[in-house]
This record gives sequence, structure tokens and C-alpha cells, in this order.
Amino acid sequence: MPERLLMAKVAPEAYKKVFELHAYSQKTVDPALLELIKLRASMLNGCSYCVDLHSKDALKAGESSQRLFAVSVWPESPFFTTGERAALALTDAVTKIGEAGVPDDVWDAAGEIWSDKEVADIVMAIIMINAFNRIAISTHQFPTLDA
Repeated sequence: MPERLLMAKVAPEAYKKVFELHAYSQKTVDPALLELIKLRASMLNGCSYCVDLHSKDALKAGESSQRLFAVSVWPESPFFTTGERAALALTDAVTKIGEAGVPDDVWDAAGEIWSDKEVADIVMAIIMINAFNRIAISTHQFPTLDA
């Protein structure tokens, strides 16, 4: 399928705002955790472009392929810390948010590990990647096969 449009070109002011949220997240969330959040949300949303991009970024940053493959089944995987598990649970809840919102047990688990500011920063990172996923999916951005 051909790409429908380049959001950065057609609506640069709006796209810039989403990118500013990305820059904020890069400053406020641990880089390794941020890549796990971006990869998990992208998997849940079915965004092939972002799964490809963020798995490559995580590998370049030193993340193991074993842990990256396990992100899709993180609740059953022993490879993640308590903090990472809380962030992945929060990513799942915010990404798949429904009428019930984010469950109290998920929110409380995050609050036991991080300060209110840190939880807020993680939530903003989750919101940011969900926005980018929706941009990529709706405009038909797809990864290209590496040569």
C-alpha cells in the first residue's frame, strides 16, 4: 500500500507538537525503559513501522534480542525487572484503555516504584508513542526490508 501522506510535511505544526512530546520523554524517562514502552505499545497497536523502528533503536542502544522478543509476552517472561513490569503493565492499560480506565492495581504498582512525577512522565511517554502509532497506521507508513 502506498503511503497516504507525510504528516510532518502536510501538518508540520501539529506533527512538531507530537515530536516535542517525544523529546520530553527522551529527557525524563530512562532510555532503555522508554524503548520497551515504545515497542510494547507499538505491538499492541499493530504498528509495523514503529515495531521495526523501536526494536532497531533498542538493539543499537544495547538491548538484547532475547528481551525484545519477550516484550510481546512480558507477563510470562522472567527477563524484566519489577519497574519494567510495572511500566509495561501501565503501557498495556493506557494503550488498551476502555470504559473502566486504568485499573487501580496497575496504577498503584507504578506508584509503589516511582514518584508521581515519574509516573506522569511514563504516562506521557505512553501517550506519545500511541500518537505516533496512530499517525503511522493511518497514513500507511511501513518499514522497508533491510538489505
